Amino acid sequence: MIKRDLLIKTVQEAIAEAPITVLLGARQVGKTTLAHQFSRDWPEGAHVFDLETESGRAALSTPELVLSGLRGLVVVDEVQRMPHLFTVLRPLSDREPQPAQFLLLGSASPTLIKGVSESLAGRVRFVPVAGLSLMETGLQAQGDLWLRGGFPRSFLATSEAASLRWRRDFITTQVERDIPQLGIRVPPETIRRFWTMLAHYHGQAWNGEELARSMGVSGKTVRHYLDILAGTYLVRVLPPWFENLGKRQVKSPKVYLRDSGLLHAFLNVGSMAALQAHPKYGASWEGFALEQVLDRAGAFQAHFWSTRQGAELDLLLERDGRRIGVEFKCADAPTITKSMYVALQDLKLDRLLVVYPGGVSYPIHPKAAAMPLADALHEVSGQR
Repeated sequence: MIKRDLLIKTVQEAIAEAPITVLLGARQVGKTTLAHQFSRDWPEGAHVFDLETESGRAALSTPELVLSGLRGLVVVDEVQRMPHLFTVLRPLSDREPQPAQFLLLGSASPTLIKGVSESLAGRVRFVPVAGLSLMETGLQAQGDLWLRGGFPRSFLATSEAASLRWRRDFITTQVERDIPQLGIRVPPETIRRFWTMLAHYHGQAWNGEELARSMGVSGKTVRHYLDILAGTYLVRVLPPWFENLGKRQVKSPKVYLRDSGLLHAFLNVGSMAALQAHPKYGASWEGFALEQVLDRAGAFQAHFWSTRQGAELDLLLERDGRRIGVEFKCADAPTITKSMYVALQDLKLDRLLVVYPGGVSYPIHPKAAAMPLADALHEVSGQR
C-alpha cells in the first residue's frame, strides 16, 4: 500500500470547508480506495453508495428521501451515473446545522455532467485526484513510474508485461464501456483510433484540421473527441499564454496524454530500453514531468508559451505574484539556450527551471537552474 498523505490532507481540508466534496479523476486512479479510508475512520459512521452496481443505483432510486435521513459521511461513488443527484444535494447542503457531509467520486469533469456547477455553486470543493506521484512512490521509482504510469495497478504490477497488459485492457474498457456509460454516442473504434492518433501528437500544439482530414470528419467533430478524452481526465489540454509582446504567438493549446503509461501502451513501448530508442522519448519525458509538476503546483494559471519565431516555454506558472518558467529536457547535462534567454526576457520570468532526468542541480543563469524532477517538485510547491 502506497501512502498518499498529501492527498488525504487535501481531502480533509476540503471536507472541513464545504458540505460537499467531489473527488475528480480518471477511473482506477485510487479515488475509491481513498474514500474507503475516510469511510472506515469517520467517527459518526459512513454510508456508501456505489453507482457502478445495480444495487447501489436502486438504493438511491428515491435520493431525496434516502439522503435526507442520513447522518455522518455519505459517499457516492461514480456519481456521474446519476447526474440528477446534484440537484437533490443542493437543498440538503444548505441545512443548518449540517447533519451529514457528502463525499462524491466522479470520473467525468463537470463540463461533461450538465448542471453540476450551477446546482452546487458555493457549496462544493473539487479535489483533483491524479495517479501516483513521484513524491508518493519515492525517488528510486522514477523510472518505473515514468514507464508504467501512475495508475496503481499498472505501477504495482508484477512485471513490465503484466503492467502493459493492464494498460491495454484499461484502454479497451474505457472506450467500450466507460465512455458510452456517460451517454456519449461515439463508436468505440472511433474513440480508440482518435486516442491512438493523439498519442503521436503528444506534446504538440493542437492541429484539429490535420486530425480531421486524417479521420475524414470535421474540425468540430475532432474537437468533440478531444473534449471527451479531456473530460474523462485522460488527456490534458494546456492553454497558451499570450500577451502584447510585439511578436506573433501561438494561440492553439498543446495536448498531452496525461498518463505516461497509457502513452507508452499506444506507442507499443514495453521497456525503458524501447522508450529510450523511440522518437517520442523526449516528448514522453516532457509529458511525464509536466504532470508531476502540475500535480504538485496545481493546474490553475498554468500555460505554455510559443512564438512563430521559434521561442517557446514548456510551462509557465504564476504563483504568489511570481512567474516561474519550466522547461523539460531529456538530456544528460542541459544548458541554457537562446529560446530560454528570450523567454526570460520577454515573459519577465522570476525563475526558470530546466528539468531533466539526471540527479544533480546546477545553475545555468542567474535566474535559471538545471535540476532533477524531485528538486523541481520541491521548488514549485514552496518547500525548497
